[in-house]
Amino acid sequence: CLLFLVLDTCEFNNRDHRTDLNGVDRLIVRRGQPFTVSLYLRSGLYQPGVNALDCIAETGPQPSEQYGTRASFGLSANIDTSRWSAAVTSPPGNMVALSICSAPDAPIGRYTLTLGQSARIEFILLFNPWCPGDAVYMDNEQSLAEYVLSQDGIIFRGSYKYPIPTPWNFGQFENGILDICLRILDMNPKCLKNPGKDCSGRRNPIYVSRVLSAMVNCNDDKGVLLGRWTDDYDGGVSPMFWRGSVEILRNWETQACQPVRYGQCWVFAAVACSVSRALGIPCRVVTNYLSAHDTNSNLTIERYIDENGDLIKSREMIWNYHCWVESWMTRPDLKPDFNGWQASDPTPQEKSEGVYCCGPIPLRAIKEGELIFKYDAPFVFAEVNADIITFMKKKDGSTSTVTNNTIVGQKISTKSVGSDAREDITHLYKFPEGSDEEREAFKRANHQNKLLKQQQNQGLHLTIKVTADMRKGCDFDVFAVVTNNTQSEKKCRLVFGSCALSYNGFMGANCGFKDLLNVELQPGGERRVPLRLNYSKYGDNLTEDNLIRLAALLLDYSTGEATLAVRNIVLENPEIKIRILGEPKENRKLAAELTLKNPLPEPLENCCFSIEGANLTGGHVISERLGSSVGPGEDAKVKVYFTPTHSGLRKLVVDFDSTKLCHVKGYRNVIIGK
Repeated sequence: CLLFLVLDTCEFNNRDHRTDLNGVDRLIVRRGQPFTVSLYLRSGLYQPGVNALDCIAETGPQPSEQYGTRASFGLSANIDTSRWSAAVTSPPGNMVALSICSAPDAPIGRYTLTLGQSARIEFILLFNPWCPGDAVYMDNEQSLAEYVLSQDGIIFRGSYKYPIPTPWNFGQFENGILDICLRILDMNPKCLKNPGKDCSGRRNPIYVSRVLSAMVNCNDDKGVLLGRWTDDYDGGVSPMFWRGSVEILRNWETQACQPVRYGQCWVFAAVACSVSRALGIPCRVVTNYLSAHDTNSNLTIERYIDENGDLIKSREMIWNYHCWVESWMTRPDLKPDFNGWQASDPTPQEKSEGVYCCGPIPLRAIKEGELIFKYDAPFVFAEVNADIITFMKKKDGSTSTVTNNTIVGQKISTKSVGSDAREDITHLYKFPEGSDEEREAFKRANHQNKLLKQQQNQGLHLTIKVTADMRKGCDFDVFAVVTNNTQSEKKCRLVFGSCALSYNGFMGANCGFKDLLNVELQPGGERRVPLRLNYSKYGDNLTEDNLIRLAALLLDYSTGEATLAVRNIVLENPEIKIRILGEPKENRKLAAELTLKNPLPEPLENCCFSIEGANLTGGHVISERLGSSVGPGEDAKVKVYFTPTHSGLRKLVVDFDSTKLCHVKGYRNVIIGK
């Protein structure tokens, strides 16, 4: 019999496979789950047990049964979800409903399905976290809604004392994004070198997530983003410019796979999350505060300061925060019980197997100190556990050890399931500080510095205190607090300074400084030393991160010992007030009134509001400029119009930019009715 396909099954199948947000004009299905096609017999009737049908499914440029990129199968009495199979589900007649199922470990990608000698179906096959036989299976519907289907989210920035939620539009179902994600896989060097083997590897989420870790940065390949960690963004835009992944991915494709300029850690992580979710891998962005960058794998960060407490530049840094992604999958390559969340880092920091990529490594391996597990366990372990040793270089060339109580790996954070609240997941990476389990993990990791280090009962205690109200544009005080816990009078020198800081630890210009040569403390006494930070001094020195490093260095004249206290503060940006005008309904024009009050003692020029949102702005950024400057204390206000395309809870992401106040973020959740 000659067959031809009745093209009316895409909408039903895509909805059934939860891929309909990609569109319903082509077939997009998930592996290990049946889909249905309708066939019309041009002559004769279908008779069970009489008619046969040969089916061939192929993917990649060199389909091969050896590589698992070609599967041949015929009709069965029933669908077998453990392998490629097909079964007729309709009664005898000239219209045949054919149910087809891929293997739950089939390579993902573009497929051609040949039925007999005359019918060909093209479709895209994705990972299936709803299928128990798939390596990315996740058995919680709320988690699946968050980590696969949600097109927007929150990334935490700021500091561990003041985490700042930053909205992000992942947009993995926006028009054309899935095709771009598949092209990223096709452009990776392993595919260009051996496409048959690479396409075979796409059955394995471990392989795919490692490829994505390399391809989101462009250091070794035609990857998506070029990183830049200076204030010079010529030829591109500041990483703070981006509100979502959609514009980045589209720019990469339209620029013939040339890297988009520029990204930093949260941008790399967010793009990797978008691509992972698009392909069907449950994924989330996480933030590690006070994150160590260990370049020599000794699990120790050696830092040097001068006699003013200022850091001397080094490759080993403590980042104020660092973002990476976690992906959910099984790890059959490791011993049991290491399934679940796996950390991968697409920010190019150190090479792994000759390539700038990192992970995936099970969180449990990091927590338990299993550093021989694949991939890159020592580097990630150091990010959350490295010890810090601080030395002071004196003018005469000598060095001395400085007491410093900074602990890396603080408040590891991600967005909560079903809400915008921060979920603290530090316990997934680390045992409680000082616990027996932590000690065992350090022994396993041979982390000698942490094992040998004992908590010192300092005679002199130094800490930095701040006020609650530290807003950009204001003048405010910070305090160095010195306590004498000894039985004798102490005379000390206190150096208290501040400087602008980038989130990855690089210091900028001075924002305020004080040097007290004669600080006297009675036994049990306390001294509170203020340092005034004036906008006139710090305003032009701040980076876009709004971070200031406070450092207090205390020198005990009687013992020669030095104590260092460091605290990074983040200055609060003004709030963007978002008012929705009218009743939000799909396919109906809607307006948002956006307002921001100028907090600075000087006018804002070239003010611009921009909005973006999955299924809200048609996959585009909508901008509205103000025609005049905005004076101190005045409101910048605009109306922006957009047309939602889908009902449900959506996140409208807003960005405000001007000459003196850059990339202020805001968002509002909007419920769109049908």
